[in-house]
Amino acid sequence: MRGLGYFIALLFFPMAFGVDFLVEPRSYHAPRVYVKSPVAARNLIGTGSYADISRIHRHIQKRSADGGSDSCNGLDGFEPRLTSNTHNWPFPDISGSVSLAWVGDGTGVVLALTTFQMPIVFLRFGQSKLYRSENYGKSFEDVTELINNTFISTDYGIAIGPENSGKVILTGDASGGRGARIFHSRDFGKSFIHTELPFHPLMQIMYNPQNSDVLVAISATRDLWISKDFGATWAKIQEMVCVVKWGMDTLFFSTNLNGSCYDKGMLVLRKSVDFGVNIKTVAERIYSFGIGGRFLFASVMAGSGNIMPSASEDVIRAIHVSVDKGEMWNMAQLPPVSHEQFYSILAANDEMVFMHVDEPGDTGFGTIYVSDDRGTVYSKSLERHLYTTPGGETDFTNVTSLRGVFTTSVLAEDGSVQTVISFDQGGEWVPLKKPENSKCDSTAKDPEMCSLHIHASYSTSMKLNVPMLPLSEPNAVGLILAHGSVGDAISMLTPDVYVSDDGGYTWLQALKGPHHYTILDSGGLLVAVEHSEVKPIAEIKFSTDEGQCWHVYKFTQTPMFFTGLASEPGARSVNVSLWGYEDALISHWVTYTIDFKDLLTRNCKDSDYIEWLAHSDDISDPDDGCMMGYKEHFLRVKKDSVCWIGRDYIVTKQPTPCRCTLDDFLCDFGYYRKENSSQCIEQADLKGHDLEICIHGKKEQLQTSGYRKIPGDKCEGGEQPERKVIDLSKRCVSNLLEPRLLITDKSTSHTAPIIAIVITILLTGVVFGVLFVKKYVCGGRFLVHRYSVLQHNVEANGIDEPLDTDVAGAPKNDFHDDSDEVLIRTVSH
Repeated sequence: MRGLGYFIALLFFPMAFGVDFLVEPRSYHAPRVYVKSPVAARNLIGTGSYADISRIHRHIQKRSADGGSDSCNGLDGFEPRLTSNTHNWPFPDISGSVSLAWVGDGTGVVLALTTFQMPIVFLRFGQSKLYRSENYGKSFEDVTELINNTFISTDYGIAIGPENSGKVILTGDASGGRGARIFHSRDFGKSFIHTELPFHPLMQIMYNPQNSDVLVAISATRDLWISKDFGATWAKIQEMVCVVKWGMDTLFFSTNLNGSCYDKGMLVLRKSVDFGVNIKTVAERIYSFGIGGRFLFASVMAGSGNIMPSASEDVIRAIHVSVDKGEMWNMAQLPPVSHEQFYSILAANDEMVFMHVDEPGDTGFGTIYVSDDRGTVYSKSLERHLYTTPGGETDFTNVTSLRGVFTTSVLAEDGSVQTVISFDQGGEWVPLKKPENSKCDSTAKDPEMCSLHIHASYSTSMKLNVPMLPLSEPNAVGLILAHGSVGDAISMLTPDVYVSDDGGYTWLQALKGPHHYTILDSGGLLVAVEHSEVKPIAEIKFSTDEGQCWHVYKFTQTPMFFTGLASEPGARSVNVSLWGYEDALISHWVTYTIDFKDLLTRNCKDSDYIEWLAHSDDISDPDDGCMMGYKEHFLRVKKDSVCWIGRDYIVTKQPTPCRCTLDDFLCDFGYYRKENSSQCIEQADLKGHDLEICIHGKKEQLQTSGYRKIPGDKCEGGEQPERKVIDLSKRCVSNLLEPRLLITDKSTSHTAPIIAIVITILLTGVVFGVLFVKKYVCGGRFLVHRYSVLQHNVEANGIDEPLDTDVAGAPKNDFHDDSDEVLIRTVSH
């Protein structure tokens, strides 16, 4: 018997967000490409199915070994050093799953919660064991007595405090009580105090990101509870709460006085800035809400009072945006969609928003739009963006190792999935270049001309043999690891591992077949383990030169069935743990932790670093490397330097501003770029029409030559396309509460006819206004909006519910991480 099988359930969910648009529809022949540089750069991509693209972003050569010696020959005799630093720890209990929680940054503290559950008729029997390590998992101490042998929930039982607070909350079952029981620690899990809760939590307990003593949770009866003393006492502050989210120091939650969170369009959005002492309503008639960066979003149902459209009518919803915590709202200028379509926030920060707009019908794709710095005016960024269904899968990925870089997938007209990348925050998208050391696969029409395609969330949802999503780290400059295939589209064949060391411009086939991988020592060390569901493993692979050369180390004489690779989040550690179980009659969890410190025998010196200019292959060219309005010079370790970068390493940036060119501008509202063109042209259906928007209750007219600066662009001087906004001194309604505040006087019998006439005129104006918006601005389709996977701040539950449901329900099983990179991982066998 081999345990419960070889199934792997290892997911990575970062809690903090960082970390996610309007033209006429047209036929799609290839991913849209904008010309951003006058430099001819034809070999950035292989043509393949993109043969019609003749001009692309820029020419980047592969970053070499920096002119030093061969980086493959600098580690002779490494086996004895690693053997003496390999630590094995078997867990004595029988359990079906184990959850790992990293407590603090650089503390070495790891909590391991093992869980055994067995259903007996209608009852559930379960047992939890808690283990604690202070040396990055090299050894553990059984500390189950600290939780009185209480069964801890595997769904949302561990909540780690923000920053380096050392706080831990374990949520367990309380037998015979009306509520649950929590165990809370302030000393990194050395000791715990237990408190009986007056409620059963429906979700994981959430920390306030700025004051970790303040906690909130929704109960099973949908009451909102708050604690201001780290869980010692609790107070109920609101009934019938659907979703709660922290906006830094402000608590936002949606509620429904009618008693149902599924009564869409009748929810009320409220906030409190004093932890529940005073509560203020900031929006009504909402369908859902979300937070991203400094933006607060609300999807609002049309209609007034309790009068809602019938089931046979198109349901209209509009997205409103606030940048002052809901005090004032503006309607987002986005194209309309039908009731079967959706919106989704892909990414958002303090500067801009990436918004996906679904196409009509069950197409599986839509269009990405990017916002201005107010989150209200949007421009088209990418067509045929793959996004299967509401709450489905999208490959949209923020490459955190280089600013402004995003990858995603498009769905071609032949139904194939193809990868594109943007280096300028959505300004343009291009295919990935074919790696020099790989060949085109059977999907390529031309065996010499093809592109690299990345496997991401969509591939994992399709049950392809892809054990890891693309990986990058902010302190590992330019590095990306990903599974991929080389052809005209993503292949169903077994993927290989590819590495980019320049932020995605060029790629190298690093490992054959699927692997688990991680980044250590700020990119100075990469570790990988071959993925197999049926074969035990005894070896790991590692690289000290950013994936160019790989070395093999046999860490055990007794192969184990591998279930997960664990390293401290933040990519600063040099310790990595391999989790799994050995083939036996009764399987037990076992972990091997390898410390690479003795492999990297010396600290990196100044001579080990070399200057690198991002977005460039010629550091001496004064016009090369400008991106988002400035250049960035970095100091990076040479590939052939086998040295320890260290935990205190800080990425050094030397920004230099550039003169403005059209590269620094997006197409403005009402304009778009054709393929292979840098010129923004006006939409045909908006020619001759004034572009008016409602901002803060005042109507403004946009006068533009077709360009607006990319949010976050730092260019100076140079080309400055004309753009101005004129205050028309006309009042308009953009606040979600304003319609009910406009009429404050009570009606009398002699004023009733006048009011009726006024209402008739207003209704007539509204009808004509809607028809005008439908015809001239929105292309004749109504709005419906949904957000999904909007992550923000330090929330203990990490992953927001999709805003299409906007109801706190069953928790996610595999959690996660917050801004200090404390991670919980769950694996099962």
